[in-house]
Amino acid sequence: MDPNSPKSWSIHTRQEITAKYQILEQVGSGAYSDVYLGRRISDGLIIALKEVHDYQSAFREIEALQILQRSSPNVVALHEYFWREDEDAVLVLEFLRTDLASVIGEAKKRGQGSLSVGEIKRWMLQILNGVEACHRNLIVHRDLKPGNLLVSDDGVLKIADFGQARILLEHNNVASDNEQQPYEQAVSEQQSYVNPSLELIDKEEYFRGLDQFKPQNVHHDEADKETNSCLATCCTASDLDDDPFKTSLYSCQLEEGGGEYGALGPLTSCIGTRWFRAPELLYGSTNYGLEVDLWSLGCIFAELLALEPLFPGVSDIDQLSRIITVLGNLSEDVWADCSKLPDYNTISFGKVESPMSIGSRLSHRSADEVSLVSKLLCYDPTKRATTTELLQDKYFLEEPLPVPVSGLKVPSTKNRQDEDSPGRVYEYEDMGSDSDLDEFCTFKVTTSNTGFSIQFP
Repeated sequence: MDPNSPKSWSIHTRQEITAKYQILEQVGSGAYSDVYLGRRISDGLIIALKEVHDYQSAFREIEALQILQRSSPNVVALHEYFWREDEDAVLVLEFLRTDLASVIGEAKKRGQGSLSVGEIKRWMLQILNGVEACHRNLIVHRDLKPGNLLVSDDGVLKIADFGQARILLEHNNVASDNEQQPYEQAVSEQQSYVNPSLELIDKEEYFRGLDQFKPQNVHHDEADKETNSCLATCCTASDLDDDPFKTSLYSCQLEEGGGEYGALGPLTSCIGTRWFRAPELLYGSTNYGLEVDLWSLGCIFAELLALEPLFPGVSDIDQLSRIITVLGNLSEDVWADCSKLPDYNTISFGKVESPMSIGSRLSHRSADEVSLVSKLLCYDPTKRATTTELLQDKYFLEEPLPVPVSGLKVPSTKNRQDEDSPGRVYEYEDMGSDSDLDEFCTFKVTTSNTGFSIQFP
């Protein structure tokens, strides 16, 4: 590794890091971070050093991981982090050699047709346990996919890459994606709002509360903008036992233009990875919560069952088209509030008379497996099964039972290098996070006094 290369210069010249860790090699690189394999000098422990170049991503990941430190064995561990003014944040994370994408890829490469039912159930249970810990703490991950589910050599799956995660505030307020207030002010204002005994709230109560606190009359173009945060003074906090982040369990982000605590701005719809993105996000929703993760889970589970992605769209419009082909057209008959989505009246599709259904896409799987996926992949977010409900599903209690973690087949190598996650080296083709109409079929544009409509055959 050349320490003079532009992306590695910072971490290699920071003495507070090199005094404690030997940097072995770079194992991943992306737009927002670089990942290095390292060794802790004091005891030889192999770790991952994640140098995050984007302030907001670093802030989100550190805060989310600190909240989740003791919540579940299925969330990647943050050992410590380094952050000071005019420097990128460097997170010291446990190193995991592979991920669920590689597990799926290896099973497909072996030509075995599918993973065993017992293996699938154990992978699913580990994913559900990790996501349930996030949702119990009102953290929405927003980028769940097989490549962000890391796997240890002994088969333990751990959720990683919390750079897009958002913390939903107490009383079901939703944190804004607009500009972050200065760090010291956030810590000071948050101290009186900490709730260390937060419990999982009732599903219906959550959605009622979310509706009450959703931002009103927000212009969609502005809501989609992820702005950089203005941090007054960064801190160095390499010791988690003496850490100012501990006093701030929830991210307090005020609506642009000021306002008192609780006057929150909108989330952004431009998050996650396209193949796993919920339809309400594809239609531009900025009012959402934990339910977008539940849709992603349905896509992940379907891929575990079929060893193929369920909705591999090449653009956001193509993604919607593939979903509609399987589930049928989105209408108020299936989701009463769908007409409130920002782009619902802008984009229209021809009538799908005979949708394929999830069962037809998983034709070789059991009725219970199809039912499990169907509980997650439904248009109405309030009807998606929660992680708590799924953990109690009869599917996991019936023969064949989940295999022990030690019985899982873990790939010894990764398929190819990826970008932001420690130990992750597999990524799908053509599933970017941008919205576009490129390389899609012919479409018809109709203009009117109120705007325009795009119709696809």
